[in-house]
Amino acid sequence: MRGSFLVLFAACAAILWGETGVPGPNVILRNYQAASRGQETSLRGASMEVEIDANLPRLKKHGRLQALRHVSALGRITYDALRWEGDPTVKTNVIARYLEAEVQAQNESQEGPSLAITPRNYRFRYLGTVQTEQRRAYLFQVSPRKKRVGLFKGQLWIDAETYLPVQESGRLVKTPSIFLKRVEFVRKYEIRDGISVPRQIQSVIDTRLVGKAELVVDYSNYALGESARRASLFEIYGQ
Repeated sequence: MRGSFLVLFAACAAILWGETGVPGPNVILRNYQAASRGQETSLRGASMEVEIDANLPRLKKHGRLQALRHVSALGRITYDALRWEGDPTVKTNVIARYLEAEVQAQNESQEGPSLAITPRNYRFRYLGTVQTEQRRAYLFQVSPRKKRVGLFKGQLWIDAETYLPVQESGRLVKTPSIFLKRVEFVRKYEIRDGISVPRQIQSVIDTRLVGKAELVVDYSNYALGESARRASLFEIYGQ
């Protein structure tokens, strides 16, 4: 897997549809923003199982982590490690760093400017309609107005029926950790009970310590809860 491949795949896997009956880009974005506001509230208190599969091609090392991911009532993300197998170098220098960076970026957004994909944070350019797994979607190119941690340059796919996101892809314009030099990704979502929930993230990361890392994060057993439990990153770093 190569970083350029991820972004290219996100763009080229789409089959362009005809534009008959498609609302204007401004209407699509207004509906998307309205759906996203309800989405953010619905995801508070959610939990799901996560499996992270990571490879270091240059070092020929591999590791896999199973964990529980929680989103608190305040929107903070935490992890509880359940099972680990693989090389400890991958565990310490790739997966643990990746989770730390995600938690840090999300928690900082709760205290500072939002990372939401909105006109306040991004510029949008409409590219057309696409088909993704039997669903019709509107495709936008997005570019951040400022270079901030958590923002990205790439593409956004909006479901034509619910106006919820079904895919995001691109490159982070500023990495959340000094250990990560470049992060490219494809994030896929599924629509469940009127909510867009994470399904899979494919990432290619250039690290400062162990070279290029390839990660695939799969989400399953999504559920709502009263609140998320406190993170257990110590278990990830454990001896």
